Amino acid sequence: MKKTFLLGFGFLSISIAWALYNAFVPLFLEDLLSNLALIGFLMTIDNYIALFLQPYIGHKSDKTNTRFGKRMPYLIIGMPLAALFLALVPFYVSLPTLLFFMVAMNLSMAIFRSPTIALMPDITPEQNRTKANGIINFMGGIGAIIAFAIGSKLYELGQPIPFLAASGIILLSLFILLRNINEKRDTIEYTKHMKQKINYKEEFNRPTIFLLLAIFFWFVAYQGMESLFTIYATNELGMSDGAATFSLTFFSLTFVLFALPSGWLGAKFGKKKIIMIGVIGLGTIFLSLTFIHSVLLLRILLLIGGMFWACININSYPFIVSTGSEHSIGSRTGLYYLVSSLAAITGPPVFGQIIELTDYSILFAASTISMVFALISLSFVKHSGNLEVSTKNLNA
Repeated sequence: MKKTFLLGFGFLSISIAWALYNAFVPLFLEDLLSNLALIGFLMTIDNYIALFLQPYIGHKSDKTNTRFGKRMPYLIIGMPLAALFLALVPFYVSLPTLLFFMVAMNLSMAIFRSPTIALMPDITPEQNRTKANGIINFMGGIGAIIAFAIGSKLYELGQPIPFLAASGIILLSLFILLRNINEKRDTIEYTKHMKQKINYKEEFNRPTIFLLLAIFFWFVAYQGMESLFTIYATNELGMSDGAATFSLTFFSLTFVLFALPSGWLGAKFGKKKIIMIGVIGLGTIFLSLTFIHSVLLLRILLLIGGMFWACININSYPFIVSTGSEHSIGSRTGLYYLVSSLAAITGPPVFGQIIELTDYSILFAASTISMVFALISLSFVKHSGNLEVSTKNLNA
């Protein structure tokens, strides 16, 4: 548990960096561009980079073997670079320099994100991974809260200050990880797994494929809803921009608060069972929101929805790891981010087009349909979420 909390600092620094980036970089772009569609596209650069680079880096880290381990070299390279370019972002002097700092920062983050997350299952026994994922997501949630609560105050003192502070936290996190985690000492059967070769025919088995489909659909539902919620709330419910944005914090708050309990539930009752409850519950919430026009009821339902989202999100990454062998953790981490990034790219424009063809009230209905597809895909995963000893069981 101590190692997991320490590893959580890596996730905390990632969350702080992205929260500040997503909050303030659009304002920088708005000073230089008048095209909102182009600004929106530029803010999705990280998803396009993740789509291609994260699977490669995750797979590459599985086959890396240095005196620092197989994941840590990517942190040693990526985290200082990310800290540097994040610190430089607010010092842009023109659009080309801002774009250069943005792309460089995104590339640097992509170098160490998958290896950082893959360290969790590397150092955690399978039966404790949902609990551990709850801890690191809780730490990530704390990081986002710190970024929004303290970062906004620091921003008022000067644009570069929150970015410089976040860069310092990234470097501090790297120092904590290097001091406390020794891969060759802490990773479960490190030497044994390094000698094994990955059989991709066995790795990309039926449970993995259908689980990746399920992950795609529930992220499409979530990303589409989140990105267009303020537009829906202002046009359909007549809320102000501030009230609409504030309403989403109810969803995020219960997600953070329920991160640890949902990990415990996944460990006790099985990952698939808890994810199924989450998918059915969140799908029901989305369906109910289609008919809700009361702001109070909407916020209550979003509060409950955050708990169901925690059941899904906290257990899904350990689940995708458990459907394969221990020596493909990095590859599976990369696949997880590939699918979630693809959903982030697909969901908002598809939902936006659906709204264009109909009206704003269709938003939650579209999310519900996507959750139904996720449930159907998940029903084809004949796997409990516990790591199997034999790969034959994975093909069942």
